Amino acid sequence: MAKISENYEAVAVFSSKAGEETVKALTEKFDALIKGNATDVEIYDWGKRKLAYPINYETEGNYVLWNFTSGTAFPAELERVLGITDGVLRFLVTIR
Repeated sequence: MAKISENYEAVAVFSSKAGEETVKALTEKFDALIKGNATDVEIYDWGKRKLAYPINYETEGNYVLWNFTSGTAFPAELERVLGITDGVLRFLVTIR
């Protein structure tokens, strides 16, 4: 029997080059997207951290973690939107 919902974890690294206002706007955008499609949403803002290696000539990024429960189709849509959004350096969505 297929699962209807699952617990997920999403981590995104936002570019700090554009400033804190852009990072805050991106965080709010994805928070609203996740809260609109998932339940039991928890957000953890890890702040600015040094990257292990430069990405697009940037050595620092802002990390944000979301824990949520959603249907099995939503994580693919979240990955698609994260992948096409300017200001997102890296992301990872996994099952908890």
